[in-house]
Amino acid sequence: MSEPIKLAIFVTGGGTNCENIIRYFQNKPDEVQIPIVVSSRADAYALVRAEKLGVPTTVITRQQFIDEPRLVIQTVRGCDYIILAGFLPKIPTYLIDQFPNRIINIHPALLPKFGGKGMWGHHVHEAVKAAGETVSGITIHFVNPELDAGEHIAQFSVKLDPNDTPEDIAEKVHELEMKHFPIVIEQVIKNNIV
Repeated sequence: MSEPIKLAIFVTGGGTNCENIIRYFQNKPDEVQIPIVVSSRADAYALVRAEKLGVPTTVITRQQFIDEPRLVIQTVRGCDYIILAGFLPKIPTYLIDQFPNRIINIHPALLPKFGGKGMWGHHVHEAVKAAGETVSGITIHFVNPELDAGEHIAQFSVKLDPNDTPEDIAEKVHELEMKHFPIVIEQVIKNNIV
């Protein structure tokens, strides 16, 4: 039997996607394991969620990602994929080189619209609302050196109501994240065996 695929999850904030992914794969330990959750912030609630589910965690600050490549690479050694689940710092090129087409991000809009610098979290949903969009959604994509510009793996959309607030849009998009992100990760792993 082949070794389980190992995922490192990178987080910055609340960690609902992180928890969802951990729970999804907990029932499949022979196929997928999550040996580490890495947060760019020590106060990220994602760390609490991961620890409650028995997943080891560590903090690597935004500055350490830039200044200490050896630390970062050491932390994810043995992992096959890196999953960005609400991770805000830009992924350094040295890490992309180490994990070509094995770093997967989720973006809360239908890229290429509403991507790039400053487009994260509520900023995205406010921009979608301001533009009068009738649909929004999620884009799951590989990470390359350009922000939100990596090859798309999957997109899922949801209709918006003209009366939707940015908070309503966020909720609709979040439902898509919860439903689809772990399944798409699993499909990538199965098709892309390292």
